[in-house]
Amino acid sequence: MTDPSPARDDARSDGDDLGVLPQIRRTSRWSRVWRPFWVLPMTFVVVATVVGAVLPEWEQSVDEHLPFVFQGGADGARGMLSTIAGAMISVTGLVFSITMVVVQLASSQFSPRVLDDFLSSRITQSTLGIFAATFTYALTVLRSVQGASGEESFVPQISVTLGFLLVLASVGTFLAFIQHITTSIQVSSIVTHLGSATMSVIDRYFPHADEPAARRPDREWDPPGSAPVLQLEAVEHGYVVEIGYRRLVEWAVEHDAVVQVLTPVGRYVTEGAPAVRIYGLALPERRVVMNGADDEEHRELDRRFDLRTVRRAIVVEQDRSFNQDPELGVRKLVDIAERALSPGINDPTTASQVTNELHRILRLVVTRRDLPEVVERDGRTRLVHRPQRVAEVVDLALEELLHYAEDSLQVPRQVLFVLGRLRPVALPEYAEVLDHWERVARRIVERARAQDEQALVRRGP
Repeated sequence: MTDPSPARDDARSDGDDLGVLPQIRRTSRWSRVWRPFWVLPMTFVVVATVVGAVLPEWEQSVDEHLPFVFQGGADGARGMLSTIAGAMISVTGLVFSITMVVVQLASSQFSPRVLDDFLSSRITQSTLGIFAATFTYALTVLRSVQGASGEESFVPQISVTLGFLLVLASVGTFLAFIQHITTSIQVSSIVTHLGSATMSVIDRYFPHADEPAARRPDREWDPPGSAPVLQLEAVEHGYVVEIGYRRLVEWAVEHDAVVQVLTPVGRYVTEGAPAVRIYGLALPERRVVMNGADDEEHRELDRRFDLRTVRRAIVVEQDRSFNQDPELGVRKLVDIAERALSPGINDPTTASQVTNELHRILRLVVTRRDLPEVVERDGRTRLVHRPQRVAEVVDLALEELLHYAEDSLQVPRQVLFVLGRLRPVALPEYAEVLDHWERVARRIVERARAQDEQALVRRGP
């Protein structure tokens, strides 16, 4: 289930009547268009090609002498443009090679899941784009230079001058690219970037503790046993990256139904797995399963109930996305810490840096409340979903970190320090999960100390 259309939904509740929904706008079609790595460089190339073809034609129709532009002849213009084209394609290959080396280093040293952050960098994309655009522009303008020096000729002086200015811009961009690369591969930069992105998602996903709707206890919901049920199955595999909560609520109100979303954001779904169940529709049978088959009955149900809206509300992609997934950033940070604690690297200081960033994230999340699973409108249940939980974020941040840090005193001690700082600010409902991980961390520290003492005894004086 994918959503190619722009979406306008998903601000926090418009009142207690609706309940609490994540304050997150879904990714628009425009954002999806610009997401692939190649789109921005290709746009630079297309614009450069058009300008390189149109500008010389315009110069032929304007017979004016302009100062501060290229004053050489046809041979000089050809030589200059040829040099620019040759140099730019060489540097483009160099930039691409540097990018690949950095990507490989980040994948092996930190985690394969941080590659998206490198490839989505606008500086990297713009650098490749401006070098490729300058190369394309020089070749395009070169075809407009006519004649030879000493003969009647046409030299597009403004176009050649613009090519020189593009070279200057390319040099500046290359310096900015080198600065960006040298800072982006530092572990502190990676960890801070992931932490800031995660906190931004958490701030929009989990409601504040003082929100009236967030203080309401989440009530139980049981599927109506006698109501007809329409089950929509996933027609593709991947991760659920976005759910159009408000769109689903509005659809449920329009059709007087209850929509149950079975797979939360961030979880993997396979083809044929149940994705959505809808209760309360007037169906020809008590239970109808739609698995994407193209038959007349399913097409009729699609037209009758506008089921396309429900399908579009759930976006499935091959990789997880930050937009509605608070756990993703925590997952990436924990992966970096696990890689640092592996025997091949054995870098507990990096794991300690990750723990400090997790402290920043957890300090925010333990002050927020969980989203309720049941969303109502007009006093009736309209949407049932499985949101991510604060306790799950805490478990994800600490469980694997402490498991791989059993042979390190530095990280468990840091975790104990973090838990001690979280207690005064955490909501009372999270005391149990914090107590649990404090006991685990304390056991690891005590066991490590006992092992050190035994080693000293065996070594003797």
